[in-house]
Amino acid sequence: MIMALSRPSLSTKTSNLLSYSSDFLHGEANFHKFPSFECKTNRSVKSTFLVNQKKNQFRSVITMAKKKTFKKMVGNVSDELNEIALQNLDSAPARRRVRYAFTEVQQQLDHILFKDSPAGIRTEEWFERNSKGLQIFCKSWLPKSDYQMKGIVYFCHGYGDTCTFFFEGIARAIAASGYGVYAVDHPGFGLSEGLHGYISSFDDLVDNVIERFNIIKERPEAKGLPRFLLGQSMGGAVAIKAHLKQPTAWDGVVLVAPMCKIKDDMKPSPACATVLTLLSNVLPKAKLVPEKDLAELMFRDPIKKKMAVYNVISYSGRMRLKTAVELLNATQDIESQVDKVSSPLLVLHGAEDKVTDPSISKFLYEKAASKDKTLKLYPEGYHCILEGEPDERISTVLKDIVSWLDSHSPLVK
Repeated sequence: MIMALSRPSLSTKTSNLLSYSSDFLHGEANFHKFPSFECKTNRSVKSTFLVNQKKNQFRSVITMAKKKTFKKMVGNVSDELNEIALQNLDSAPARRRVRYAFTEVQQQLDHILFKDSPAGIRTEEWFERNSKGLQIFCKSWLPKSDYQMKGIVYFCHGYGDTCTFFFEGIARAIAASGYGVYAVDHPGFGLSEGLHGYISSFDDLVDNVIERFNIIKERPEAKGLPRFLLGQSMGGAVAIKAHLKQPTAWDGVVLVAPMCKIKDDMKPSPACATVLTLLSNVLPKAKLVPEKDLAELMFRDPIKKKMAVYNVISYSGRMRLKTAVELLNATQDIESQVDKVSSPLLVLHGAEDKVTDPSISKFLYEKAASKDKTLKLYPEGYHCILEGEPDERISTVLKDIVSWLDSHSPLVK
């Protein structure tokens, strides 16, 4: 099997597939050139030495380029902060150090989510060890203590992201409307333990969310209140699968630009999918999918686009092979079960989103078995309709979410 990969035809397919995986996982329909990936059977010492030497030279060039890029983009922060941000973020302790160093800088950004942050919101951060033995970062945002909560919103963040940074402002806005908000960082992302950007099993992400949220539901302030899932991008796929595993556990599901299906004309052939799976079994953690700057595709507002770099603990490197396979399999699983989605459903999507296709949200809306379902498409909107749009649009999307929650909470009079 491995020897067969060195044949030109399969090598070309493999490289196209790796490039395709990047495009799919970022929701794009274009192929990008990528050097052929060939598995060689020559295992001589000389060959191994030369390969390792080339890898080391390549890593050195990439590291220097990243340093220059970061310092150029975040030139208004101190050299000390730049050096902190440039450390290897593969481990959770490193990501935590970077996050805490940048918290004050992030809160001072000229962004509506930070500028209009409501006062009096009670927040708490803690770590819990899950059943896999990983420390998981958890955070809550609650209304003022004298406010009767209308329900609880449980948030699932997207690929590469965290429930801190921009979501801090989103959570505060929802909490100010009378809802408690709870969120966790997925294993391998944000402040949770795990190799940065690595998903060994998508179902483990889903099970971790269910496990953590089941515990949170029993907290005194949350017990007995209406429960809503909120999933963004890849977190939308996590939320859908969590609902499918617990179909009666939620009073409603809100999905923002969800990743839940591949366009039919972009699905890899069975042969290509097999090759990608084989490669992921051999080199699961390898970063072989080309790195791309998604800010151009995610943020419509050019000023907010420049703020994306301040999300210093986000994973922005090349996608790991096993991660690519797991996301591909997750969407195929969701597509096969989409008619089983039965919860009250709100789907929101930017009409010009090039990261996750809005037509897929239409597919979800049409196929879901939910009798109570709403689809909102925002003209000219990009992927990050809650973070990267003009202020008026961000406010509108937040109001649409809260209005829908209010209409589905029995505690709202």
